Amino acid sequence: MAIARLDLSIPAPPPAERRPLTRTAHGKTFADDWSWLRADNWREVLKSPAALPADIRAVLDSENAYADAVLAPTRNLRRVLVKEMRARVKEDDADVPRTLGPYEYYDRYREGGEHELVCRRPRGGGDEQIMLDGDALARGKKFFEIGDAQPSPDHGLLAWSADEKGSEFYTLRVRDLATGADLADRLPDTEGEAVWTADSRAFYYVRLNENHRPEGVYRHELGTDPASDPRVFEETDPAWFLAVRRARSGRLGFIDITDHDSAEVWMLDLAAPAAPPRLIAPRVRGERYEVDHHGDRLFILTNAGGAEDFRIVETPLATPDRAHWRDVVPHAPGRMIVAFVVFADYLVRLERENSLPRIVIREIASGAEHVIEFAEEAYSLSLEETLEFESTILRFSYSSMTTPRETYDYDMATRQRMLRKRQEIPSGHDPANYVTRRIEAVAADGERVPISLLYRADARLDGSEPLFLTAYGAYGHASSASFGSRRLSLVDRGFIFAIAHVRGGTDKGWRWYEMGKLARKPNTFHDFIAAARELVARRFTATGRIVASGGSAGGMLMGAIANLAPELFAGVIADVPFVDVINTMMDADLPLTPPEWLEWGNPIEDAEAFATMLSYSPYDNVRAQAYPAILALGGLTDPRVTYWEPAKWVARLRATMTGGGPVLLKTNMAAGHGGASGRFDSLKDTALEFAFALARVGLDGKPKA
Repeated sequence: MAIARLDLSIPAPPPAERRPLTRTAHGKTFADDWSWLRADNWREVLKSPAALPADIRAVLDSENAYADAVLAPTRNLRRVLVKEMRARVKEDDADVPRTLGPYEYYDRYREGGEHELVCRRPRGGGDEQIMLDGDALARGKKFFEIGDAQPSPDHGLLAWSADEKGSEFYTLRVRDLATGADLADRLPDTEGEAVWTADSRAFYYVRLNENHRPEGVYRHELGTDPASDPRVFEETDPAWFLAVRRARSGRLGFIDITDHDSAEVWMLDLAAPAAPPRLIAPRVRGERYEVDHHGDRLFILTNAGGAEDFRIVETPLATPDRAHWRDVVPHAPGRMIVAFVVFADYLVRLERENSLPRIVIREIASGAEHVIEFAEEAYSLSLEETLEFESTILRFSYSSMTTPRETYDYDMATRQRMLRKRQEIPSGHDPANYVTRRIEAVAADGERVPISLLYRADARLDGSEPLFLTAYGAYGHASSASFGSRRLSLVDRGFIFAIAHVRGGTDKGWRWYEMGKLARKPNTFHDFIAAARELVARRFTATGRIVASGGSAGGMLMGAIANLAPELFAGVIADVPFVDVINTMMDADLPLTPPEWLEWGNPIEDAEAFATMLSYSPYDNVRAQAYPAILALGGLTDPRVTYWEPAKWVARLRATMTGGGPVLLKTNMAAGHGGASGRFDSLKDTALEFAFALARVGLDGKPKA
């Protein structure tokens, strides 16, 4: 196959019209000449993409046409990549069933199917019942995604939700599992989750308002008009998120109220729907807590009491407030407790220390603990969903960058580990052909930034190889060193694949997160640049041979590093990038702006926060310099990072840069934050990014033997 190229002879589309606009805040005046790309009727567009104003649609359509033309020489390569990545997917794949009462519940796919089938069968085996056929439900729709699917306690009904625009407004419905027909109950504009009452006659849910924010928690009685549903909880502060969930014991439901550094939880008695919710502990700024139920007590994961990396406490169900919290697992600095699961006899926690996770099992009665051990240098662990409380079986999954995902059932009493499923790669995969490593870069302030690496065993490591460097670095989200079958298409063609565990995530504990947010947000960008330079210094790659990639908040990172160190990169892929930081954070009407002030700062009220954000906002810091080639990707119905952010950024880049490029904008006109909804349709998005990367480093499209 020929070397992958971009068609650089294609002229850029006419520049998006400049409509001069200046804003002033805290004594500083700044320009926003492309603010008109933000549709005044954006709320309507989220629900009906056809409502997009014609002048804005013309810009997005012309940008899509230009991107398609520049990328046209990679069309055959993209087809090959899609075929190759699809060949690594077991098409008739199925989950390991989860037992609950008389049934085993699971999702599976049919051969060639884009969407999941939500299924059950009698416990121990028997005829399958397809409760939801995602392929049939999606037929004729440009976008379709199943949200939640919750069986009622009597197993006769299924509360299920779906998003049909990509805007994350989910419609809740109820299916009669005896007939397969949906009841008349239809609840639009919800978050998608449902928690059943014990009598299977009602459920709790969160309703969204027109600004895509939680309006409150409601209870819906089957057969009644949703417009008359009683509101059981209201949160008036738009900076807080609401969610409902069921305790694993099945006795209680919880209303979780969270922002980016605090929490409050209320209990619902599922056997007494008319009873008002009970507060566990009032919100305290900077204190987070998560709750689960066990008999006459609650277990709570919290950072209260100076437990930066969290501790687990217990408290009586009758008196759950902070005054009665007693340590079960005390705080240990540097060992972050990421998650916990409560069983009748066991308390399980997932911990992370120095970027590596482990699972600890605690016998509740005796307090005795043991650890499930793993051997690889870099790997990923996750606790999988189990539905039954009275069980000794813990389910978890393990993978590394070379090892496909393995799902285990672990008997906590006998300590026996049983492999239930190994991710199958139908086209074949030999881990011995690859190497995974963990190295560190030293940032300018002396902090050590972990980097996870994957490359072929025959890689030269002499500085000649191209490198694909990705990171996220926000909201405390840790980037796991897990297996990804798609990335093998890059690695097999000569790329080294690297993950930079930059500040802003919790890869090295809660402190690592705190050092990459608010006034210290620039640490995230400088960590990424330090990682890139360390990889060059160690001859994994060379300056100008790196393709950087990040999405959402990681897309902000991409915009920042393109401004700060453009010479390092052959290309930058910014997927749904949060790049118009100042304007977005000063627009209190947008869905996520008030909740995000704790992550980035409030530039409306805080002059220092405004100055910090203005100093790094990618859109506001585009400068007259050469830029690497940039591929920006957006989604028209994205409620998280609105479509106009990448559109405005690309317009300013083209109007300001003195060389380099090309700068491409590709907007999915029928999807939101997550891109295409079908499992094979999404491969086309990945193939586009990989083909761009291959073209930027001049590799041919043929994998190594």
